[in-house]
Amino acid sequence: MTPNDQARAPQAPSEYILNASCRAGIGIVAAVATFLAERECYICALEQFDDDSTARFYLRAVFRLQVGSPAIGAIRAQFGDGVAHRFDMDWKIHDPLEAVRAVIMVSKDDHCLDDLLYRRRNGELNMAVTAVVSNHLDLRPMVEREGIRFIFLPVNADNKAQQEARLLEVVEETGAGLVILARYMQILSDELARRLAGRCINIHHSFLPGFKGAKPYHQAYDRGVKLIGATAHYVTPDLDEGPIIEQMVTRVDHNFRPEQLVRVGRDNECMALAAAVKFHIERRVFLHGNKTIVFRGP
Repeated sequence: MTPNDQARAPQAPSEYILNASCRAGIGIVAAVATFLAERECYICALEQFDDDSTARFYLRAVFRLQVGSPAIGAIRAQFGDGVAHRFDMDWKIHDPLEAVRAVIMVSKDDHCLDDLLYRRRNGELNMAVTAVVSNHLDLRPMVEREGIRFIFLPVNADNKAQQEARLLEVVEETGAGLVILARYMQILSDELARRLAGRCINIHHSFLPGFKGAKPYHQAYDRGVKLIGATAHYVTPDLDEGPIIEQMVTRVDHNFRPEQLVRVGRDNECMALAAAVKFHIERRVFLHGNKTIVFRGP
């Protein structure tokens, strides 16, 4: 086998995801498409968005290597030196077959955790759960039945900083690229929120910023709401005001008692959190300040 043969892609087709953002301008899509075509890469899907309010351009392309394509390492190097350099892009090429390593944090409520683990089992979420961290022991049996490491980190005013430091150790030692707060009923410190910026997703039981604090569904009942919602967002130091990834809503009426609203809310929370995690895993989310651009196409 010649060195040139070794630089070629394997016979089996391999798909990759290109994410890129840069200042908006002419010729970006043409440059990306031409670059891939010249390397015998087949574009399976391409989504783009030009944000007039920020003059930023966003692109997500799914492409497949063909028999005559260079190896993905060569493509990455050539794209970085060429198109990305020309347009001063923030970019990355991802392998969608690589499972995203994640730490899930919970307290006592099990519905969001159970839903995520089910979706992971059936292949809907390409996610490797490296650990479940909790400030309570209630969900330990559920986690260990899945063969997942359970870490008990009780939190109080005296040990909060120490336990958050331990959490960061868990994230780093397991190589987790994502932290999911699946109804974790503790407020993260500003420092921890900053350390996890862009890779920590929370679920909130309302359309933010409404109905914060305790018993949100009872608050909603007292206000006679007609829509029950849930919001999944990235965590920031601003409590429950991070960039929104997904929201779910269900119409209700005066017949719904607080306990019925709670049940509806649980379903919304599961769906919104699962969708947000899926969008993140599939590299569909772009962050710009407190705003997200989410590509929902194929």
